[in-house]
Amino acid sequence: MKVIETNLQDVKLIETDVFGDHRGFFTESYTKTKFQEAGIDFDFIQDNHSLSVEPGVIRGMHYQLPPKAQTKILRVTTGVIYDVLVDMRKGSPTYGKWEGYILSEYNHRQLLVPKGFAHGFCTLTTNCNVQYKVDELYSPEHDRGIAFDDPDIGIFWPMNHPILSEKDSHHPRFKDAENTFVWEENN
Repeated sequence: MKVIETNLQDVKLIETDVFGDHRGFFTESYTKTKFQEAGIDFDFIQDNHSLSVEPGVIRGMHYQLPPKAQTKILRVTTGVIYDVLVDMRKGSPTYGKWEGYILSEYNHRQLLVPKGFAHGFCTLTTNCNVQYKVDELYSPEHDRGIAFDDPDIGIFWPMNHPILSEKDSHHPRFKDAENTFVWEENN
């Protein structure tokens, strides 16, 4: 297993060993002891799965406030997505910064999304199946979001006319969003 540091503080890309032949491939997408040895030690309590049938679907930018904030490990089982994170943790060296990553059924990469990041993705192909583990249950009372197109953040999305849910089209800008996250080194 390979863990790749990113430009965002505490965000990691994960590459598990993939064994392929003429039949296809096999990978252990999650082995608790291997992840723990790599410093990724969270008590994941739920697996989620979304399907987006069209290219250009943006789901995001979502987060949950403490004490129901979530750490996620995300992967794509079919299709290709452009996954985006924004650091919302006040005091973090990368506070207010964003970064995007290509996750696909082809590169088998997974993304560790720590608590305190707004998260979203844009589908680049049809029939994108995205699966992710979380260490906290969904809480409607703590569910929040920021505008995917906030000019102060300046996220570059690869689609000009995204398909959004009603909820995602009405999130506030970063500067106006409810945010109680504070960065703690070595959290």
